[in-house]
Amino acid sequence: MTITKKGQAGTMQSSDLMVFVEPADELTVEIESTVKKQFEHLIRAKLGQVLAKQGVTRGRIRISDRGALDYAIEARLEAALQRAREV
Repeated sequence: MTITKKGQAGTMQSSDLMVFVEPADELTVEIESTVKKQFEHLIRAKLGQVLAKQGVTRGRIRISDRGALDYAIEARLEAALQRAREV
């Protein structure tokens, strides 16, 4: 999958996250989280799984997390990627 335009999904409510994706020449992932010290490695692992499943190899992914669980991270990233796809 190729990210062709900007896309976003989510909210800034507690236990949720905002995901922003946009085109870029290489794959970069930026994480801002209220639980970054404890769970950054798990958040990165889940993002990596979803990006690999979707075939994303290039793009800028920004996450602003408020303690979201795995299923929310996956759903929000997939929604943002769908919105960033050429239709």
